[in-house]
Amino acid sequence: MYDIIIIGAGVIGCAAARELSKYNAKTLVIEKSEDVCTGTSKANSAIVHSGYDAKNGTLKARFNVEGNRMMDKVCRELDVPFKRIGSLTVCTDESRIGELDALKERGEKNGVEGLRILDRDELLEIEPHIGDGVVAALYAPTAGIICPFKLTVAYAENAAVNGVEFLFDTAVGKVYAENGIWHVVTENAEYTAAAVVNAAGVYSDVFHNMVSDEKLNIVPRKGEYILLDRAAEGYVKHTVFQLPTKFGKGVLVTPTVHGNTIVGPTAVDVNEKESTSTTAAGIESVIAKASLSIKDLPTRQVITSFAGLRAHGDRHDFVVGEAADAPGFFDCAAIESPGLSAAPAIGIFIAEQIKNKLQLSEKEDFIAQRKDILNPNKLTIEERNELIRREPAYGTIVCRCESVTEGEILDAIRRPVGARSLDGVKRRTRAGMGRCQAGFCSPKVMEILRRELDIDLTEVTKSGGDSYIVNARTKDGE
Repeated sequence: MYDIIIIGAGVIGCAAARELSKYNAKTLVIEKSEDVCTGTSKANSAIVHSGYDAKNGTLKARFNVEGNRMMDKVCRELDVPFKRIGSLTVCTDESRIGELDALKERGEKNGVEGLRILDRDELLEIEPHIGDGVVAALYAPTAGIICPFKLTVAYAENAAVNGVEFLFDTAVGKVYAENGIWHVVTENAEYTAAAVVNAAGVYSDVFHNMVSDEKLNIVPRKGEYILLDRAAEGYVKHTVFQLPTKFGKGVLVTPTVHGNTIVGPTAVDVNEKESTSTTAAGIESVIAKASLSIKDLPTRQVITSFAGLRAHGDRHDFVVGEAADAPGFFDCAAIESPGLSAAPAIGIFIAEQIKNKLQLSEKEDFIAQRKDILNPNKLTIEERNELIRREPAYGTIVCRCESVTEGEILDAIRRPVGARSLDGVKRRTRAGMGRCQAGFCSPKVMEILRRELDIDLTEVTKSGGDSYIVNARTKDGE
């Protein structure tokens, strides 16, 4: 019997887990995949929105602005890279400049600070490669960029250190209440709790509709992206949006905290909740639309493409809080953009609601600080030499593109909620994220995983499940 069960280990589920770990409660996170951050949270624009776009009075507006304001403190505590670089929403049509004014007014009502309208001359001073057709832009200085992998992993690690349990490779099939107790049924076992948090991303409507007569419909909205090599670093300095449409903020161009440039997404509603394939048409669309904002984009530097799914709800707003007709069932549903930005605020809100519901007391020994994996590249030569003398694994480069050492990979595997696959290592260390896209380092990372997890090489996976890389040995005894 648990006090709280959280379904889903994306950024929202892990944020809630970390906030709930501040209280004296027995909490379990159940995730169908092999790791945290494998759904919506792993494939997005990696930006922290300022909060001007959401309609006044919505939960999107409230939690976006609150989450934005909390992000500095959260990232200091959890040692997550975060930069406030500001965003530009560009207008390419003189007749639509009034829409920038409307966005500015909406943002100010939402509580966003520092919004300004810039003319073309002002834009060229800060973004020399702005598109030839751009006439003006809304500048939002509080917008930023972040690593969604690092944030989600950090939330999970800190929650685990503070007592939260994580159960992976476990799909939830049914949720129901009986005599005031919630039952969460998986393929292998049944778990009970006083409260359930539904943070299941594109599947959140499935679990909500099991317990509530007020039905919810989630439509997976696919977005395709391209990622540019760090050789293009500095080509854009801000997050550059286009004027929003009913499908979102259009194709953006933005730096990442790691020095790459990300371009996208498309916005296509799909039927399949696992449809994350990319298409030639989608990538061509991204490049064509991005050229309206940024000219001569160095697309020869593209090193990969990917797609993610946003949980678009038919209520056109986040669904957050206790379901009216299902006491003890707390939704974090329909969390699409700006969900990453809103995660800190949603986590606190849900934790406070459950604390009050279950009358939980605060821990006296809560550990708020968490340190990320040590990066030898940030050390002085003297410090690095001393590190290698103590721990020689930090002297062995495994991923040449990103200069990731064996020591970092070992740390990623051995940490709380550690990596168990190639993608798990990649999300934590960036091994495999460089120009060669794991072409060089995969065999070495596989061998380290095999050794550390004490498994056969044929059991090592790319991303859990049946994503095996080696099918069989060609020679016995090797």
